[in-house]
Amino acid sequence: MTLSAELRSKLDDLVNSNKVVLFMKGNPQAPQCGFSATAVGILDDLVDDYETVDVLADTELRNGIKVYSDWPTIPQLYIGGELIGGCDIMREMEASGELHKSMGVELGDVAVPAVTVTLTAAAAIRKAQPGGSNDPLRIRVNRTFQYDMGFAPAGANDLELESNGIRIAIDRMSAPRAEGLTIDYVTEGLRAGFEMQNPNEPPEVQELSASDLKAWMDEGKEVEVFDVRIDAERAIATIPTARHFDSEAHEYIKSLPKDRTLVFYCHHGGGSQQVADQIRKSGFTSVYNLSGGIDAWSMVVDDSVARY
Repeated sequence: MTLSAELRSKLDDLVNSNKVVLFMKGNPQAPQCGFSATAVGILDDLVDDYETVDVLADTELRNGIKVYSDWPTIPQLYIGGELIGGCDIMREMEASGELHKSMGVELGDVAVPAVTVTLTAAAAIRKAQPGGSNDPLRIRVNRTFQYDMGFAPAGANDLELESNGIRIAIDRMSAPRAEGLTIDYVTEGLRAGFEMQNPNEPPEVQELSASDLKAWMDEGKEVEVFDVRIDAERAIATIPTARHFDSEAHEYIKSLPKDRTLVFYCHHGGGSQQVADQIRKSGFTSVYNLSGGIDAWSMVVDDSVARY
């Protein structure tokens, strides 16, 4: 593929006019691949503001950025107009402290967290460790309490500990969030996997009925309501006073106190639950999902709201 002058100019502007730019699949609120999600988690820990470009929204740009950077995969991180690399390089630079330095982030003194690996988890970890490898289990806990766990050499700025014979390395940004963490291995029927029990995680998203939301509104309760649907659906039906959950609304939420009551809704309640959970993980302690979505609002509260 040959880059057009127009596309090259567009990419030049993106990487040179923003200090930090991440070309990714999806957006920070809804990454569309695991590598993009990891990259966002790393950046969220380091900086409050950075530019992202969703390559899935533009096929020409998606192919063009690979030619522009001479880098075959997505995500791609640029800092100060220079290509840093993809997810693996970001992980390596985070572990070494180089990524922090490149963004002007100072790493202070942090206490080694108390992390417990249960006996069943320890057995599963030993079984999963590649043969001949002596690398510790490296753990990241980002600010939205998503976990990244795998075998890798400890970084220069990592803290190290041991539990039930399992060596653990954890980065300094993750350490306070990991205090009191228990790693277990749970088997339920045909399902099996690691389970994180972390006392630092905010409370789970709660379900809220349409009638209860209406009662709150009538009482004058301080509550923020967000509609996560696309514009076409919002044009059909909406709840009065609800704010469209777009990038502006996301920034607005960041400015709110962490104990503010937030309610999210979509058509039937599935998509909004996922968004609400992401917001919950950023530290908000009173987050609700409207059970049944706007369809329930129409049936229970206001039948003038169109159903579709």
